[in-house]
Amino acid sequence: MPLKTLFLNPPSFENFDGGAGSRWPATREIESYWYPVWLAYPAGMLEGARLLDAPPHHVSGEETIEIAKGYEFLVLFTSTPGFPGDILLSRAIKKANPKIKIAFVGPHVSVLPEKSLRDCPEIDFVCRKEFDYQVVDYAKGKPLADIPGVSFLKDGKVVHTPDAPQIQDLDALPHATEVYKRDLDVTRYNVPFLLHPFVSLYTTRGCPAQCTFCLWPQTLSGHPWRKRSTDDVAREMAKAKQLWPNVKEFFFDDDTFNIQKARTVELCAKLKPLGLTWSCTSRVTTDFETLKAMKEAGCRLLIVGYESGDQQILKNIKKGATIERARQFTKDCHKLGLVVHGDFILGLPGETHETINNTIAFAKELDVETIQVSVAHAYPGTELYDYAVKNGFMVGENKMVDEGGHQLAHIQYPGLPADDILSAVHRFYDEYYFRPKAVYRILRKAMFNNNDRKRLYKEAKTFLKLRSARNKMVKKHHDEAAAAEPIKA
Repeated sequence: MPLKTLFLNPPSFENFDGGAGSRWPATREIESYWYPVWLAYPAGMLEGARLLDAPPHHVSGEETIEIAKGYEFLVLFTSTPGFPGDILLSRAIKKANPKIKIAFVGPHVSVLPEKSLRDCPEIDFVCRKEFDYQVVDYAKGKPLADIPGVSFLKDGKVVHTPDAPQIQDLDALPHATEVYKRDLDVTRYNVPFLLHPFVSLYTTRGCPAQCTFCLWPQTLSGHPWRKRSTDDVAREMAKAKQLWPNVKEFFFDDDTFNIQKARTVELCAKLKPLGLTWSCTSRVTTDFETLKAMKEAGCRLLIVGYESGDQQILKNIKKGATIERARQFTKDCHKLGLVVHGDFILGLPGETHETINNTIAFAKELDVETIQVSVAHAYPGTELYDYAVKNGFMVGENKMVDEGGHQLAHIQYPGLPADDILSAVHRFYDEYYFRPKAVYRILRKAMFNNNDRKRLYKEAKTFLKLRSARNKMVKKHHDEAAAAEPIKA
C-alpha cells in the first residue's frame, strides 16, 4: 500500500483563491474559487488518497491539522502570497503528526526551491514544475534521490535531482472530474460570470505564448503545448454530464484552449452531440470560423485576456496580439452571440496615467458583458519580475496582498505611484459598470432570474465594501506622504 496521502489546497486568508487552480492567487473583489485541478490528477492515482480543497469548503486551519493526523504524506500546493501562512500551517501539522512527510508543490517552490526548504525545515521536499508522478512515486516508496524534478536537504546541503521531462501522454492521467465527484462539493465553487454550479477542467497543458507576466507557463506547465486526445476529452465530458445532472456549465480552463484551429474544430464536433453548455479561455487571435464551430457545439462564454488598450504595452509584454485584432475578435463574438468576459491589467511595463485612460476607453468601446481588472503582479520566475527588480520598480516592502489577501499594487513607475494604479482599478470598474448600457444589462439579468438577483446583490455588497476599504487605504497613504513632505518657507 502507498503512503496514505492528503492533497491539500490550504486554508489561508478568508475567501482566498489559492494557487492550486488559480493563475492569479488572491482574495477576489467578489468571493470566487477555481477548482484545484493540478492536485486532482495525482490524487486520482493513489489508493486511499484524499483531495482537500479547504478555502471553498471553509475548512479552517485547526480542522485541517486534525484531518492531517490521519495521513502519512501531505502534498501542499502553495503560492507566493500564501507561502508565509503555509509555513505556519505545515509546522502545526508536523507538530501534531511528527511522522508525516510533507511536500510543497506549485510555482513558488519551483522557482525558489532552496529558499523554500530553508525557510521551512518542516518541508521534506519540494517538486519543481509538474509534480504528478513525482509525488505518486514517493508515496509508493521510491527514494527521493531516484525521483527527477525534486529538491530536498541532506546533511544541511540542498540536493536538486535532474529536471523531470514534461508529461507528454496526458490521456494517461486520471480524469479530474472523477476525483471531484469523490472529494469535492461542486456547489461550493463560484465564479461570478459563470453559471452556478459549474465544473472546470483542462484539455491541454502549456502555452506557447510568451506573455511576460503570465505565471504558469513560466514556472509550472511550461511553454510547449501538449494536448489530450479529443476522444479522451469527449469521454470525460459524457461521464461528467452523468455525474452532475445539476451542473449548468463546464469550463475548459486551459491556458490557451483554442490556440490550434484544427484541434478545436475536431473537439467541437465531438462535444456537440453531448448537448453541453460550456465556456473556455480564448486568445483574440481566434478566427470567426473557429468561434462559429465553438458556438454551435454549445460554447456560451469566453474569458479573454485583452490586458491593455495600448499597443506599445502589448508589445512590451510580448502579448502577440494587436488592438485591431482584439476589436475584430470582439465584433465576431458579438455577431455569434458568444458572451465575453474581458480581463485587463493595470501597471504593466510602460503604464502611465494616459495609457490607463486609453485602456478604460478601449474596454468601453469593446463593451463586453463583464470585466475583471487586476493590478500587475510580478511573481518570482516571470520575466516581469526580473524586469521590475532590475529597474527598481518594485515598491519597498514588495507586498502583493493586504491582510485579507486582496491584491496590492507592488510595482510603480516614474510618475505613476503604486497607489495611483490601485485607485485606477476602481475608477475603471466605476466608469465601465455605471454606464447606462452596462446598468441595463445587469438589471435585465436580475429581473428575469431570482437566483441571479440574489447572487448579484451579494456580489455588489462584497465589492463595494472592498472598494471603500481600498479607497481609505490609498487616502491614508496620500495623507502620510503629504505629512512627510517638508514645509516650504
